[in-house]
Amino acid sequence: MTEQPLPYTRALATDRYRRQRDPILQLDGISVSFDGFQALNNLSFEIGVGELRCVIGPNGAGKTTLMDVITGKTRPDRGRVLYDQSVDLTQMDPVAIARRGIGRKFQKPTVFDALTVAENLEVAQKGDKSVWACLRARLNSEQRDRIDETLALLRLGAERNRLAGALSHGQKQFLEIGMLLVQQPHVLLLDEPAAGMSDAETAWTAELFRELAGRHSMMVVEHDMGFVESIADRVTVLHQGQVLAEGSLAQVQADERVINVYLGR
Repeated sequence: MTEQPLPYTRALATDRYRRQRDPILQLDGISVSFDGFQALNNLSFEIGVGELRCVIGPNGAGKTTLMDVITGKTRPDRGRVLYDQSVDLTQMDPVAIARRGIGRKFQKPTVFDALTVAENLEVAQKGDKSVWACLRARLNSEQRDRIDETLALLRLGAERNRLAGALSHGQKQFLEIGMLLVQQPHVLLLDEPAAGMSDAETAWTAELFRELAGRHSMMVVEHDMGFVESIADRVTVLHQGQVLAEGSLAQVQADERVINVYLGR
């Protein structure tokens, strides 16, 4: 009889976190200011190998700037971002960071509407070429297998020859996640992935993320507390560019500071 995977529980998430204490990302004293506004203020925290970390906080807390710093879009005034304990990402450009294995998904899906679902994955897999050069180049067997596996994982197999522009909002979100996965990233940064999804799509996204965690280290910025509760190993709350609280969702929800500045009563 095939052994069935254990159901996801908070105890399993905690155990996974304890086993994966080696940091994949270390932010050390990161500060960023824009025209006198302090977006990040001496921010420090770590994400472990294979961990699924959720980052929450009020608008203006610094969540987007944090992702911009990690991916090289914004260079900090001070501080370091260490990848795999040795590589300082603040000294690299966005393309080099992406090639190191750090993928980012923005809140609004960015797919090629005029290409099919499979063609979107093909282009993403050969991201160092132009779109048309990617489509003219032949796929090897490993690349074809990776696309097939990704379509199956995202439940998009039946849509492989459909134009991406004809997909639902949720399907476009899944396709963009697939465009990251075919590049085999070590770290996934996901900005409000459940925004605009139906309840069923949100539940499926949570299931997908739980499956991806462990294979990838993941940082998810999200406002939907129900979604956060269903996926997070650990939660970091940002406020005014600093870490306000950190721990399990239950721990941060019980923190008076978090209640006052973000959750309310």
